[in-house]
Amino acid sequence: MTFVSATASQTGPVTNLPLPRYVSMKASEGNVRRGPSLTHRIDWVFTRRDMPLQITAEHGHWRRVEDREGQGGWVHYSLLSGVRTVIVEHDMLTLHQRPDTDAPVAAALELGVIARLGKCEESWCQLRSGGYRGWARKDHLWGVAADEIRD
Repeated sequence: MTFVSATASQTGPVTNLPLPRYVSMKASEGNVRRGPSLTHRIDWVFTRRDMPLQITAEHGHWRRVEDREGQGGWVHYSLLSGVRTVIVEHDMLTLHQRPDTDAPVAAALELGVIARLGKCEESWCQLRSGGYRGWARKDHLWGVAADEIRD
């Protein structure tokens, strides 16, 4: 078997989408396998719906993913969603009404909260979580590339 990883290619051989790239868990539970087939052993189970993951390789209907701790393995593509989410990596992260530290604060998110990702500028991203919406500094989030711009 041949696996194409992010270090060997800029696009996935199956989807022709960029590697690495971020996705989220569609399912509330997903088996993480040692290799890209049902015959490979299950190493662990992801149990957090909407958790952001980074795809690092593709093989058929399987995607090799990593979580924010660098842990991962192979999951079936049907368990993944293109809906973008991020994990808050800074406790009591303030969401501002505009992408500006002097803008009024709309909310504060605790460490580990998963938020829906919206627009991203150079240093800021718009997030939605728990009925709140606002802008947060990109460097306090996991699930978005440092140089990523989203409209």
